[in-house]
Amino acid sequence: MRAIVTRVTRASVTVEGEVVGKIDEPGLLVLLGVTHSDSAEQAVKMARKLHEIRALRNEESCATSGAPLLVVSQFTLYGSTRKGRRPSWSEAARPEQAEPLVESVVTELRERGAKVASGAFGAMMSVESINDGPFTLLVEV
Repeated sequence: MRAIVTRVTRASVTVEGEVVGKIDEPGLLVLLGVTHSDSAEQAVKMARKLHEIRALRNEESCATSGAPLLVVSQFTLYGSTRKGRRPSWSEAARPEQAEPLVESVVTELRERGAKVASGAFGAMMSVESINDGPFTLLVEV
């Protein structure tokens, strides 16, 4: 499981002209990708890592500050550009495997007490964000 985590002052995701998820205060925008070998255990680890990672100002985490997270599924994080000019998606998990794992991360974050908004799995989404820093991390479990 892989995530691009960006510290933001605000962020939103829109599907067909409707905002389906947003955070209006400083927090984290999480683009989350799933590969074939990922499991429910990794979803729990990723949620813990995202909640506790000290990526906010003053080395705070969402767990210590109560900052929100916007989680957006992003299968393209497992795109490979090693050969040729066209990305290969063979490392990305199929939707039937990936969707429940993305939902597990969101559910686990909420069970930990995090404020979480999310995108719409499999939809064509427009993601807007105001980066804070900029500060961006690659997180893998």
